[in-house]
Amino acid sequence: METQSFFSCLEERARKLDSLLCVGLDPHPADLTEDTASAARDLCLRLIAATQDLAVAFKPNAAFFEAYGAEGWQALADVIDAIPESVPVILDAKRGDISSTAEAYARSVFEALKADAVTLNPYLGQDALTPFKKDPAHGVFVLCKTSNPGSGDMQDLQLVNSGSPITVYEKVAQLAERWNALDNVGIVVGATYPEALRRVRILAPNLWILAPGVGAQGGELSSVLAAGLRADGLGLLVPVSRQISRADDPRLAAEQITNAIRQARRDNAAFKSVEESPSYFKTLAEGLLKAGCVQFGNFTLKSGLQSPIYLDLRRLVSMPSLLAEVGVAYSVILKKLHFDRLAALPYAALPMATAISLQNGWPLIYPRKEAKAYGTRAEIEGIYQAGERTVVIDDLATTGESKFEAIEKLKSAGLIVEDVVVLIDRQSGAAESLAGAGYRLHAVFTLTDLLDYYQANHSIPNEQISAVRDFIKSS
Repeated sequence: METQSFFSCLEERARKLDSLLCVGLDPHPADLTEDTASAARDLCLRLIAATQDLAVAFKPNAAFFEAYGAEGWQALADVIDAIPESVPVILDAKRGDISSTAEAYARSVFEALKADAVTLNPYLGQDALTPFKKDPAHGVFVLCKTSNPGSGDMQDLQLVNSGSPITVYEKVAQLAERWNALDNVGIVVGATYPEALRRVRILAPNLWILAPGVGAQGGELSSVLAAGLRADGLGLLVPVSRQISRADDPRLAAEQITNAIRQARRDNAAFKSVEESPSYFKTLAEGLLKAGCVQFGNFTLKSGLQSPIYLDLRRLVSMPSLLAEVGVAYSVILKKLHFDRLAALPYAALPMATAISLQNGWPLIYPRKEAKAYGTRAEIEGIYQAGERTVVIDDLATTGESKFEAIEKLKSAGLIVEDVVVLIDRQSGAAESLAGAGYRLHAVFTLTDLLDYYQANHSIPNEQISAVRDFIKSS
């Protein structure tokens, strides 16, 4: 019988309870009747008894037990043993070492203590995590952007050789997404940094996130859920410790937090599908407008038509931060598709596809507008093999004519093309034309999406929005 992955089990319980509450077991000495291991154990046992039917998971913090030496270790084992088998146990231990040392830590966590998951420090790289994640039934939460004030000292540093602006914590999120082959790798992102949480969710759309910091540390629940929920309304655990353990009635406190989570999930746009409300939509839509990539006025198009809107995405090449955001937005779509290589169309899509390639490690090729008249006389630049599957990347979709020209060159080289991805679909017939030939068009935005957003947020006068809507209908 195939082993069920850790996050499959966690997700089942989250759906069953309609909650995302993770009860933290942090027996602070100030909360104990006496400063002993047995008092720490007894406090946690009372919390488990009061909340075990409300907790999606329990998260005992190893440090508060280790402080009592051997007696503390026994108390920790007793606490984990008292948690029902149906409730996942995440040991907050922040382990991180290599080789045989990592193997020993993994045995300690999963065999001796019998926890189901553990928090890990990724600083030593993937091989330090391997002993913990080799069994899909055992989960790991990799420290990504932690909740403490000093986290930025290291985690916010920019990686200068990454090809596009990216911080250390963003790189960890990308790596964790790749490491999640067995559905047992998640990440830790502090609730105290909702903007970082939003950014990480874009980079790692599928991962479960453990988001400590709600309550005592200042994290605000609705902001955390808005930034961190997956498109399906799951993928986020909210650990709460002191707000429950120090309450006069811990069970009542847990019930109130659970109800607040349920209400926030119902109210939050992040609960909708990614097509309806992508988490990157607001930032990118505003960025394109401010950068002049979307302009309103009166413009003469290449066709000679007069247009009330002009899209100039070639400007992105001079705006590395916005270009990186564009690359991330494409990646959300691309991660759902099957392909071996990106195929970018010259010229506006080349920097976009380069950003996508650098962020995800996907190889890139591009069909030339004209074959080289010297050297190899290549029509397609880059390394590829006949029979490989490519996804076409372009900036805009209008009628689809330029896409067909490129697809024919790719197919003539023996490559397979099924999907085309663009930043903006102008809604001028490209989707229909491509579909008629057996190709799927995917767009980060339709022109109507952008107009709806700009109108709702009063970014553009209504008369200009109406003029563009009329132009779309008539084109």
